[in-house]
Amino acid sequence: MRILVHDHSGHPFQAELSRELARRGHTVTHSYVEGYVSGKGRLEAAPGETVVFEGIGGAKLVDKQLGGKALLGRLVREVRRGFEFVQHVRRVNPDIVLVSNVQIPTLVIFALAMAVLRRPWVLWHQDVYAVAVRSMVGDKLPRHFAVVASIFEIAERWCSRRAAAVVVIAPSFVPVHEKWGTADKVTVIPNWAPLDEIVPVARKNDWATENGLDDTRTLLYSGTLGLKHNPELLVRLAKATADAGQPVRLVVVNSGPAVDVLRAEAERLDVPLTLLPFQPYERLPEVLGTGDVLVVLLEQAAGAFSVPSKTLSYLCAGRPVLGLMPGENLAAALVNRAGGLVLPPADVSIDEAGRWAARVLADDDLRDELGEASRDLAEQEFALAGCATSFEGILSAHRR
Repeated sequence: MRILVHDHSGHPFQAELSRELARRGHTVTHSYVEGYVSGKGRLEAAPGETVVFEGIGGAKLVDKQLGGKALLGRLVREVRRGFEFVQHVRRVNPDIVLVSNVQIPTLVIFALAMAVLRRPWVLWHQDVYAVAVRSMVGDKLPRHFAVVASIFEIAERWCSRRAAAVVVIAPSFVPVHEKWGTADKVTVIPNWAPLDEIVPVARKNDWATENGLDDTRTLLYSGTLGLKHNPELLVRLAKATADAGQPVRLVVVNSGPAVDVLRAEAERLDVPLTLLPFQPYERLPEVLGTGDVLVVLLEQAAGAFSVPSKTLSYLCAGRPVLGLMPGENLAAALVNRAGGLVLPPADVSIDEAGRWAARVLADDDLRDELGEASRDLAEQEFALAGCATSFEGILSAHRR
């Protein structure tokens, strides 16, 4: 098959899927939005690889703001990106397209064009945007965003009906598609992380030394901090850990507006803080290996409709994981199975979380035991071959 995989974010496991499909003899182009700032995967072909990687949309950084004129500007850009994406599809001329993490305005333009051109495509449904927006109205978003959520639901449902098939990342998505009348085309394939690319490394590694972190205990967070996260909880967790008797440095690898929030809260609570931008993907094992405890954040409102991919990377890295996240989330179950701790993302959880982190930081044997359990679970759950076979079957069944 000629396959186009388009992942807006450029995340690691989508790129790994494209590589595996190419290894199986398919002609694969993997595209992503070049200017979107996130923890991107390995988006260059190595010598001997036949997969083609291509950034679209230009290198100008994507503005993620939602308020006022920024919202209108974002809408215009995402509509324009939809037309760019359609041109990209026509140039690549695949037998089928697999789309992931595509913004709703972009997806609508794409789905409409594919219907006109009679080209099949598969939706890899990573987030139910309508549910996410509605859950934050009145809290992190103004009340008029209830209208935006309703429009998003109409658009997302319409796009799902246009797709030849839908892949969802958790069983919790299925009732949404039952409501939309698209459940008959849904397959559940949980996300994973690249086992061969994100591997356990020594705690004292080159990246840790370069950043002055080789001889200090750390709580580390690496990944996006957006509407689905409360960055202040990271600082309060570090403070609670120190109050429980274990001095610790908070390390946050992120780019965006949350940086200012973290810096201000750390200054207020007198918490040692290291802030670093997103690092090159090839150094991610060292980055995660520098964390004595790796922290996941997810707001309660995100609940069952978002599975933080950073959790999966943390498990691959073989480190203890602490999740301040909804207990019903699919990733929370993995953290619990690995012996980590999951608590609600609220201030009432911070003291207990701090005591657990302090105990892990003070006990080398416990920390090693939890790290080994994380990696063992990742190796059990994240086998690429089965996931790739499932995707290959779906794509083959609906190709033109």
